Amino acid sequence: MIRLAPVVKNLLLINGLMFLALMVAQAQHHDLNSTLGLYYPQSSAFKPVQIVTHMFMHGGFLHILMNMFALWMFGNALEMRWGPQRFLTYYLVCGLGAAALHMGVIHFQVMQLSAQIGPGEARTVFEQGWELLQGGRNYADQPLGQLNRLANTPTVGASGAVFGLLLGFGMLYPNVPLMLIFFPVPIKAKYFVMGYAAVELFSGVTRIQGDNIAHFAHLGGMLFGYLLIRFWQIRPGRPI
Repeated sequence: MIRLAPVVKNLLLINGLMFLALMVAQAQHHDLNSTLGLYYPQSSAFKPVQIVTHMFMHGGFLHILMNMFALWMFGNALEMRWGPQRFLTYYLVCGLGAAALHMGVIHFQVMQLSAQIGPGEARTVFEQGWELLQGGRNYADQPLGQLNRLANTPTVGASGAVFGLLLGFGMLYPNVPLMLIFFPVPIKAKYFVMGYAAVELFSGVTRIQGDNIAHFAHLGGMLFGYLLIRFWQIRPGRPI
């Protein structure tokens, strides 16, 4: 039986407890994701604590199931190799880096829309749009509605950190074969990572309306994971 590494075990526990709290709150007609999810900083719903809390919230059972399976599968191997302190540092850097890139992309889109509709109307969206979305409504004008969704829809999930774990596993164990459920042919980890990154980049660039997946957050987790591993590789000290 594979031993569960301590940080991985605690992360699984925290995510599980937060998901249970989410379900209990929903039964009481309160959405914790709307409180603890990460909003664009100019949104009236933004709070600094969301920069951390959003990594422990999820949008549904399948969302948390896939993330926690990947955390167990890839995180356990990395923590066994690196130790708890380095693994936790890596996990958090990937998660925060994912949020940074995702917010950077949203900021670029927000600036484009704000220039289109004007600063006054954009300010109104930032201040009042969250209340509209909470009531199941949105602006009829398409640019206003799009800006509102960008600024006032929370981002949740451990996916950014998990994609960092996938990247780390591919760099440290490049030739380990991975087997996908929907494609039962062994694929070396390095090729799987490169293929997945390419798919995420394509999906992020060509993102269609209604796609609620934060593709650039996934890429951010991989990017910051790569940079941190490269930093550790060139820095004198304990090898990775």
